[in-house]
Amino acid sequence: MAILKIARMGHPVLLMRAEEVPDPTAPEILRLVEDMAETMEDAGGVGLAAPQVHVPLRIFVWRTGAGGVSALINPVLEPVGEETEEAWEGCLSIPGLRGAVRRAARLRFSGLDIAGNAIEGEAAGLAARIMQHETDHLDGILYPMRMEDLSRFGFNEELARAAAKEQA
Repeated sequence: MAILKIARMGHPVLLMRAEEVPDPTAPEILRLVEDMAETMEDAGGVGLAAPQVHVPLRIFVWRTGAGGVSALINPVLEPVGEETEEAWEGCLSIPGLRGAVRRAARLRFSGLDIAGNAIEGEAAGLAARIMQHETDHLDGILYPMRMEDLSRFGFNEELARAAAKEQA
């Protein structure tokens, strides 16, 4: 496995729609997923999309609640209901910054696993947020593009300092 270079905001690969994966069982796709998982863990992330490592394919990996890593290939997401939640997000492609983003609270997902099997399910909470954030990467969308209030966008240290002052 290998640690891959992460594309940062401003790189064109992050602004294009990624291509469908024609054969999820191809050896190069398995190698890519393994490298993406290692890269995500090395960078301390909770999710990583293939365009973030300069590969414009519809694949993302994320940390599961059990401490493992899962991959979803050619994902399709659909909100369940109209409930939304606003929460802080960061991104490995936008280091040192975070912002408050409103997303669907629950969703249905479908796609393929690395064996080419169809998978589907529902997600809520952090898992739903990660899936939406990573799928946005596959569509050329970065989280600041989803923000409703740019006053809730800033450097991690400054936001932490402001929050500490509010609590004091």
